[in-house]
Amino acid sequence: MKRLSVIVAMWVVMFVGLGDGPAYTLSTALAGESAEMETSSGAPLPAAQGAVEEELPDEDLAFFDDEEEMLGVADPIYYWNKAMYHFNDKLYFWVIKPAAKGYNKVVPDVIRRGVRNFFYNLRFPIRVVNCLLQGKGNDVGMEFGRFVVNTTVGVLGFGNPAKDYPELNPTPEDTGQTFGRWGIGNGFYIVWPFLGPSTLRDSVGLVGDYFLDPVTYVEPMEVSTGINVYEAFNEISFKIGDYESLIEGAIDPYLSIRDAYVQHRHKLVND
Repeated sequence: MKRLSVIVAMWVVMFVGLGDGPAYTLSTALAGESAEMETSSGAPLPAAQGAVEEELPDEDLAFFDDEEEMLGVADPIYYWNKAMYHFNDKLYFWVIKPAAKGYNKVVPDVIRRGVRNFFYNLRFPIRVVNCLLQGKGNDVGMEFGRFVVNTTVGVLGFGNPAKDYPELNPTPEDTGQTFGRWGIGNGFYIVWPFLGPSTLRDSVGLVGDYFLDPVTYVEPMEVSTGINVYEAFNEISFKIGDYESLIEGAIDPYLSIRDAYVQHRHKLVND
């Protein structure tokens, strides 16, 4: 039972992305990355896409090869990933979305935002340690300043007065991003049940984030798991509709989400 609780907790933490972490959790890129999509390498292409590729001039194909080498990710477990994509898709429309809509009606926006701010502030250790590991000294100071302001003036982090000061808002860092800055590649693409898209690098990075997360050390394990589940649900309540916006005009939603995820993480690593 305890081992199951650990697994569930890590799944939920990944889905939330620790407020800013690798899970992307579908929703991080859903809000704004779809315009930057490109075809990634590694997955079988639909027949229609294959036909179009055959008609492209050689120089155009070389261009796509260069882009894939830069931003693509291997997809050797394509059939598993596609199955998990469909599982998560049905879970979203049949369970998560209806429940989140009900939650939104019952819980005022100001409370939901307070909860969101609190957990982001609480997970300050993840961001500041990864800033240190990446040698981003200025960002370390910014993170400390943000934490102090929001913990004091913002009343334990439920408020976010630091948002009005650009010098207190560095790019959030996580262990997956740190691995990327160290030159570690994505590995291969993987879709987790309940969690959505990730890569081998980001999934391993999640372990580091897990041990840096103060919620991990709440006892008993069932309580910390419940906290993570609630935070995940609260976070999802802000992003209803993002997923629909991404897949609405996509020829292949699976490929669109995969490419958006890879590009979003690439951007974060290189910021």
